[in-house]
Amino acid sequence: MNALPFAFAYPAILGALIALPVIWWLLRLTPPHPKSEIFPPLKILASVLKREETPAQSPWWLTLLRMLLAATIIFAIADPVFNPRTSSLASGGPLVLFVDNSWAAAPDWERRVQTADALIDDAESAGMPVSIAFTADPTNDAVPGTAAAARDKLRAAEPRPLAPDRKRAFQALRSALNGIRPGTLAFLTDGAAAEADDATVRQLADLQPADLRLIEGDAARTIAITAANNAADAMTVKVTRLNAAHAASVALNAVDSQGRSIANGRVDFRPGQSVATSSITAPFEMRNDFARISVDNGATAGAVHLLDDAFKRRRVVLLSGAGGDEFQPLLSPLYYIQRALQPYADLIQPGDSDLSVAIPKLLASNPSIIIMADIGRLPEDTYEPLTRWISNGGMLLRFAGPRMAAAPADDPLIPVILRQGERALGGTLSWSEPQSLAEFPNFGPFSGIARPSDVVVKRQVLAEPTPDLAERTWASLADGTPLVTMKPLASGQIVLFHVTAEATWSDLPISGTFVDMLRHLLQISRSGGVTSEARGNARVAETLPPFRMLTAKGALISETGSARPLTPKAGTEPTANFDNPPGLYGSEDGFTSLNVLPEGAELKPLDTAGATAVREGLIGGESWSAKPALFLAAFLLLLADSLIVLFMNGAFSRMRPAARTMSVIAIALAAAFLLQPGTLHANDSQPGDDLILQRLDNTHLAYVVTGEQEVDNISERGLEGLTQFLTFRTTLEPAPPVGLDLTTDELAFYPIIYWPVSATAPMPSTAAISRIDAYMRNGGTVLFDTRDQISALDNGGNVSANGQRLQEILANLDIPPLEPVPSDHVLTKSFYLLQSFPGRYAGSPLWIEARQGGGRETTEKSAATADGVSPILITGNDFAGAWAVDDNGVPMLPTVPSDEGQREYAYRSGVNIMMYMLTGNYKTDQVHVPDLLERLGQ
Repeated sequence: MNALPFAFAYPAILGALIALPVIWWLLRLTPPHPKSEIFPPLKILASVLKREETPAQSPWWLTLLRMLLAATIIFAIADPVFNPRTSSLASGGPLVLFVDNSWAAAPDWERRVQTADALIDDAESAGMPVSIAFTADPTNDAVPGTAAAARDKLRAAEPRPLAPDRKRAFQALRSALNGIRPGTLAFLTDGAAAEADDATVRQLADLQPADLRLIEGDAARTIAITAANNAADAMTVKVTRLNAAHAASVALNAVDSQGRSIANGRVDFRPGQSVATSSITAPFEMRNDFARISVDNGATAGAVHLLDDAFKRRRVVLLSGAGGDEFQPLLSPLYYIQRALQPYADLIQPGDSDLSVAIPKLLASNPSIIIMADIGRLPEDTYEPLTRWISNGGMLLRFAGPRMAAAPADDPLIPVILRQGERALGGTLSWSEPQSLAEFPNFGPFSGIARPSDVVVKRQVLAEPTPDLAERTWASLADGTPLVTMKPLASGQIVLFHVTAEATWSDLPISGTFVDMLRHLLQISRSGGVTSEARGNARVAETLPPFRMLTAKGALISETGSARPLTPKAGTEPTANFDNPPGLYGSEDGFTSLNVLPEGAELKPLDTAGATAVREGLIGGESWSAKPALFLAAFLLLLADSLIVLFMNGAFSRMRPAARTMSVIAIALAAAFLLQPGTLHANDSQPGDDLILQRLDNTHLAYVVTGEQEVDNISERGLEGLTQFLTFRTTLEPAPPVGLDLTTDELAFYPIIYWPVSATAPMPSTAAISRIDAYMRNGGTVLFDTRDQISALDNGGNVSANGQRLQEILANLDIPPLEPVPSDHVLTKSFYLLQSFPGRYAGSPLWIEARQGGGRETTEKSAATADGVSPILITGNDFAGAWAVDDNGVPMLPTVPSDEGQREYAYRSGVNIMMYMLTGNYKTDQVHVPDLLERLGQ
């Protein structure tokens, strides 16, 4: 906020520069260099008595170095400040701050507060009153007051997720000033026009301030999404920006209701282009999960576009004039509609065949669309509630049929006047051959759908010609007769297909075009919550309570604050205001989104024509003092001068070579430390990164370190033995086993962790148990081994000490139901065909997660989320003891009973467990059944 690039805080100190010539003359005088003489005392004495000492001059470069040192100290004391800010308030009136606290001010709000605070400080120093008004606040007390009061208002203010209402704020300001002319009037603006003809700057100039300042932030960060349309194959997004001077590319994110980014796109702006349209391509099912579209790193409410139930799955009511035939479903009037809409909507059918009873009940569920297939006459008492429902935003979709063709022509719930009877091939109102479809018009919802060449119509109901028939026709036949017509009714629509919903009148229901047409109608329909029944059947629009509010920085919060319920008005789109700020209105069952800017809005720069204002930028971190850097430079110059003097006086020449070398090294290290302070940290080298890469580079078997050396040694040697066996017998070549500290080590690197349970080892901490629980929940498996041949799960009170310790550990884990490995489990055939899983002992079963459903026919996929892999295995057979080998490959412990065949099967058990960990339920695939049967000899 100052034109000068820098200034001195204490400029009087610069007067010391006048003394530099004197300093130059003094620095030119130095004592003579010392001279070495032979010891004889008399000769030295004679030489001293005869010598007349004269001062010698120092070298010019040393004098220059000292002059530079003196000048640096003088400049440092004077404290040069770059981009300084100076008080320059105009006198003769109060300081007036007109502050935009809109959504566009959110990214640099702290700098705005800092700028306003600095101006208030200046006014306080000058004894001026201060008036402050905020354009996004509903009320303003802008009467000039003390600087402290203005500072309190500034601290209490915050950016709001609204466009600024500058007219209201200006009226409050003008009333508060009551004819008083401001001294300095600072407009801290977001830079965007609030409306088409925003004359705020001219109005502020009309207050006749002595000094009008326009203080702006970074316009390049002001960007907003103004529309999003869920089209047939992509989500189209319209984006507008404030600064259109340069080309730009902006990333877009589509986020679901859990805050996860599930799709993305990009919008590109050309130079001079302020509005651009892009698309986010994703499958329809994925687009149905979009909860909001946001600009990447936008961090404003305008950069977020909330999506409501209109973009989500709809509730559709199906009504038919004829009952369905379960023996001939293809002839059912609703069969093809159900197949077309079932993947995309919740379909509801009446539970009562009496439409006068069924329709009011169905309306109470707030459907988006009601589909009627060949219903000609409706009960009289259903017309009023149906009409009210349509008027409040519902869509009535009707299909023709024999009943409609015979119905009266004055039905108010038919969009056009129909001729009596139907037009059929060979009938009275006939054509010589079946008619194909014409191209879909570009103004209807079917625009963009390719015309089907294989669909023909053999029969239809005809519409009487009217002046507006063409503009209400969404699809027609090749001869121009309407195929799909519509009529708006307040906020809703009535749509009629002039053919039946099954394939007797046309081929349309059995074509892919029929599915596309219904999906497009589904997308333009309103979601639930469009109507409500009031007492006395009075027609009232439903009020929607605030559900989730949007903050100025683009985050959804549950705190609704002072937001009032939203009352939709037929035919008009709601706009964000003080009573209804942007957010979601409704409930979990259904809500409507209200965004910051109306659809199709465009950001334009603030109009300053006709007003003389000084443009300035926000203050912030651009002001900085050079004093620390100058003092550091002076210290380095002083250090260099001292070293030079020592060298010139021969101080280093009298030192021993080793001491001289050490001194140079010490000085160099000290200088390096001073030049790079704070850069030497023990953690900078990140010694763990290499270890992590090693663990990720190959598969490792891991075991829990219990703290008991003998147990840990057997675990390590056991996994080493299994590693060697896997390397020799399979294509898996694991790296050396790893011992884990459950409290500190990363567990996610290992597919399985072997845990030798020991009653004498310390009980794992709560943090360790929690980490193991998270490891198992995320797909890892823990093999608990009590090593005592006693099952800790099915022996009642006969539980060993290790088994009791296991039960204590399991009591703190969220484990699933367990069962012994069934004979048909994938563990029995993942590599070897096994019937049991022995270790050093053979008496304990291997427990795994129980399969759900109670039947053995249940697939392994139901066992766990990690591709059917059980998160827990429990045994007492001491696997590690059977696998353990010494450095020569000799078994360390005997099996019980002593049987090398049992040890072989223990190794095979380990192989099957590892293959099960790495392949999941792969072996349950039926494609392997012939090979397995052949191996079994069947």
